[in-house]
Amino acid sequence: MQRPFAIAALALALSASGTLGGLSAQAQTAERVYDDGPVWTISQVETKPGMFNDYMKYVSTSFRQIQEAGMKSGRVLGWKVLQVVSARDHEPDVILMVEYKNMAAFDQSPAEQEAITASVFGSVVKSSQAAVGRESLRTLRGSQTVRELVFK
Repeated sequence: MQRPFAIAALALALSASGTLGGLSAQAQTAERVYDDGPVWTISQVETKPGMFNDYMKYVSTSFRQIQEAGMKSGRVLGWKVLQVVSARDHEPDVILMVEYKNMAAFDQSPAEQEAITASVFGSVVKSSQAAVGRESLRTLRGSQTVRELVFK
């Protein structure tokens, strides 16, 4: 008696896979209407109580110098600092966005990164010490790397 049930189940499975297979083939028939655009890094930062202005001082000096060096080299197209209005406890109140020319420009070698940070902070060691010091000002709540899609 289980045999008719097994045949019916197999027929149902084949029927469903044929239907779904047809749908997935249809989904790929649309022409691509976009090109790959710039790459963005988006960092979500929660400043610690009473430390917003101190963190903004870092952003307006060292962080800014690093971004301007990237712009001078042609890797960075632009950057933005956004303040979240009415952020709740343990949510980011600052968003840092950096726009890179493309994925290759974003994918910088460690040696290139160290050269830029050493030029801003004086040395790689001082850069590392500054990174530790920033922990007293803020908590990084998340970061994303995304690619902008530019419609044709």
